Amino acid sequence: MNPACPFCSPPEDEIVLRNGLCYARLDRYPISKGHLLIIPFRHESNFLLMTRKEQAAALDLLSQARSKLDSEFHPDGYNVGINVCEAAGQTVAHAHIHVIPRYAGDVPDPRGGVRFVIPEKAKYWQAPARTKPNSK
Repeated sequence: MNPACPFCSPPEDEIVLRNGLCYARLDRYPISKGHLLIIPFRHESNFLLMTRKEQAAALDLLSQARSKLDSEFHPDGYNVGINVCEAAGQTVAHAHIHVIPRYAGDVPDPRGGVRFVIPEKAKYWQAPARTKPNSK
């Protein structure tokens, strides 16, 4: 546990789902209605360095989160994202998964989804055709 970490000591009233290794809570700065975070109780900054059991527990909560959000908010889709390290946009140095409900019409054109982390590369369907790697 890291006393300075905002995810290490969650207030009980903020936990909406939990299992032995992870918990879920609403994001304090939501992108959409129902935006959840799935967070391991153990302080680890990098999702890819979490134990396999922690990762499995997080994915189990992801499934539970989908059921809860489907029931409460009736989204039309989801974006699920994990930022690993500062270069990828991670701003809280405690591993977490964003579960972002999406609603029809919330943006004019949702194609590309998470590809928009690098906007100029997102619209691959408009890019000129490329040759296959190692082709002549």
